[in-house]
Amino acid sequence: MSIFNALNISTSGMTAQRLRMDVISENIANVNTTRTSDGTPYRRKEVVFAEKANYPTFAQALSVQMGADGAVGKGVKVSQITEDTTTPEKMVYEPSHPDADENGYVSYPNVNTVTEMTDLIDASRAYEANTTAFNASKSIALLGLQIGE
Repeated sequence: MSIFNALNISTSGMTAQRLRMDVISENIANVNTTRTSDGTPYRRKEVVFAEKANYPTFAQALSVQMGADGAVGKGVKVSQITEDTTTPEKMVYEPSHPDADENGYVSYPNVNTVTEMTDLIDASRAYEANTTAFNASKSIALLGLQIGE
């Protein structure tokens, strides 16, 4: 595996986690959005990750035929951003609200701030881990350049 592959893998992780943090921020910003452009309450969004390339088996990784560039993995990507349709919306009795139904209940988004903050901490820690791996790879490359001095 070349040093640039390690840097690219770490960068893909940072990019994916940054997008995840953006989606979490959107969820928190819309915690009280009772009407979207289609007239329904905002639905919580979730990020789905997938690997960029299939990792070989352990035997293939040890053999000489790992591929032209010798890379084992290619990193992570965001495969899709989905709406959470399994968690129910919150029904709050507010008869004076413009979006209240005939019984006086308003449908609020299925966004739980505690869950979103927990996910945000998780994404932040994953971003930091990728940054640490990136900096370690960079340090190894710099040390390798100093060998010839």
